[in-house]
Amino acid sequence: MQALREREVLLERRQYCPEQSALWDKLTLAQKFAASSLTQFGYDLTFIRNSNRGSVAVLLCNGNAATISDDGEINTAPDIQIRF
Repeated sequence: MQALREREVLLERRQYCPEQSALWDKLTLAQKFAASSLTQFGYDLTFIRNSNRGSVAVLLCNGNAATISDDGEINTAPDIQIRF
């Protein structure tokens, strides 16, 4: 069962998504490192919000949000609402 699940994960990673690639290109180096660690737990980079204070990357996993600040600080319990 575990081998089947690992195979499915590997197959999903092989699929190229140009939108995801464009998002990753907009991240700071610190955000890329932090986002890479979160993807190991099933999070996917969903969008990036820019403001006067910098950019915030938003990742989702099973309806749970996590944010990453410009300097790579991860918040797995952000005070934000995501509209689906």
